[in-house]
Amino acid sequence: MTPEPNELSRRERQIMDVLYELGRATAAEVRERLPDPPSYSAVRAMLRILEDKGHLRHEQDGPRYVFIPTVPREEASESALRRVVRTFFDGSAEGAMTALLDLGVEELDEEALRRLADRIAEARREGR
Repeated sequence: MTPEPNELSRRERQIMDVLYELGRATAAEVRERLPDPPSYSAVRAMLRILEDKGHLRHEQDGPRYVFIPTVPREEASESALRRVVRTFFDGSAEGAMTALLDLGVEELDEEALRRLADRIAEARREGR
């Protein structure tokens, strides 16, 4: 069973963001990247809670534990995006895509626009 990301507190979500960014990390490495970091022991406690919830696992590397997300980054990003679309765009993928295009219009060159058009055409062919 895949753990639900909406079960996470703000700090737990920040920890998971760090782990997805790094791929794997020790408690000290996680703590270094957290905004306004709590104590080392608090980070360790939250990592144990996240492991109990099924969001991560650990491997022993000498005397240290290395923490690794249990859900692949792609699956977690899709779940997070669905949550954003549902929460901020009333479930409208069109509304979310329009907002993204408005945010990044300066960054889109002709090649990026072509790839987006190709992806839209592919979705149409697949009946989505």
